[in-house]
Amino acid sequence: MLTFDDALAGQLTVANVVRGALRSAQIGYWVDQNVAGQGIMTTAVALAVDHCFGPVGLHRIQVDIRPENAASRRVVEKLGFREESYFVRYLDIDGAFRDHIGYALTVEDCPRGLVSRLAADAGS
Repeated sequence: MLTFDDALAGQLTVANVVRGALRSAQIGYWVDQNVAGQGIMTTAVALAVDHCFGPVGLHRIQVDIRPENAASRRVVEKLGFREESYFVRYLDIDGAFRDHIGYALTVEDCPRGLVSRLAADAGS
């Protein structure tokens, strides 16, 4: 659960954590439209990824987003996730199977972490 100004602002979930040779997880999120565009979710995803790559010891994070969700795609693109796949009729949403674009990031893609990358971008 994410809060902003003491109110519910959204949710971020780290799911499907796999250990062993893969050491990966998926991140899903939503943000209240009243606070969208303020960098809240971008910061939350950066914090979650840094935690997953640091203390949790994961190697890969994937985020799957519907193609028409431009705001959500901006979040991962801003953080340096690369587009890797297109899933046709991937998830049942609102009674129909919807396509998704798969984005991914590995620990090698951000050796100093995503929060430090955001801070550096904000300073420039």
